[in-house]
Amino acid sequence: MTFTKNMGKIDRAIRMVVGLALMLMAALQIIPGWGWIGVIFVATSFLSFCPLYTVLGFKTCSDC
Repeated sequence: MTFTKNMGKIDRAIRMVVGLALMLMAALQIIPGWGWIGVIFVATSFLSFCPLYTVLGFKTCSDC
């Protein structure tokens, strides 16, 4: 399976901020354990690839 870039810079930045915020709040027990789902946001941000976007045929990058 090849990960083809399907996320733009703004999408990646938003995912990174939201993911890190969720993980921090989960670590500080401000929100319950579901906050660790932020790991998925951070991982997809690093990879510039969202599997759900592939299924839906959606892209947020202009150069891919």
